[in-house]
Amino acid sequence: MSKQLALGLTLPESTGLESYLPASNQQAVSDLAACAGGTGEPFIYLWGAPQTGKSHLLQAATQLADQAGRSALYIPLDQATQLSPAIFDDLEQLDLICLDVVEGIAGNADWEQALFGLFNRLREREKSLLVAARCSPLNLPIRLPDLVSRLSWGLCYQLQPLNDQDKIQALTVVAARRGLPLSDETARYILRHTQRDMGSLRRLLKRLDQASLEAKRGLTIPFIKAFLEQHRSLDEAAIPPTG
Repeated sequence: MSKQLALGLTLPESTGLESYLPASNQQAVSDLAACAGGTGEPFIYLWGAPQTGKSHLLQAATQLADQAGRSALYIPLDQATQLSPAIFDDLEQLDLICLDVVEGIAGNADWEQALFGLFNRLREREKSLLVAARCSPLNLPIRLPDLVSRLSWGLCYQLQPLNDQDKIQALTVVAARRGLPLSDETARYILRHTQRDMGSLRRLLKRLDQASLEAKRGLTIPFIKAFLEQHRSLDEAAIPPTG
């Protein structure tokens, strides 16, 4: 059974692979799915700028592993201060380990040594490891040379951000899953007038979904324009005066 850490961590909402738009990242997504299912390359390193979907893909991999009857664990290492390197002990008993934001433990000798040991044990037992970070293995500020070497094994993919047409497609797909018809023209309007990263766009669609239900209106440009103007006014009113 796939699982996340029940240690008081703030984990992002788990997301499935079907809600990730691959665009130019199709090969990385295909290989990740094979790894999660236990049929592909056992070690994959994903890297890229924020909002390229690294966390999304690692969480999706735990779901895929579960569906394949494999045990999996997702660990966000940007919250390493709430954990101990001992958390890596015995994880080789699981089929798949997904380590997100691995730069979060870079430069910490205890964590680096623990990760090095985990990598070796997983390899000996022919288990799978997915790692994600903002930069390539060679550019991580890792001080343990042997760990840098290990992180350079297997497949390495730089995830590419979505272009505007990809984002329009992603918006219409996400909206359709919520039962919201969204035209390309309306999606373009949203892109022009809001934050353009997919995380913000998904959150906006969730809010628009609720607002449209309450107002019993569809996602038209006038409705979205009024919604955005209202919430900008509320946000500005919430800013305390200075001086």
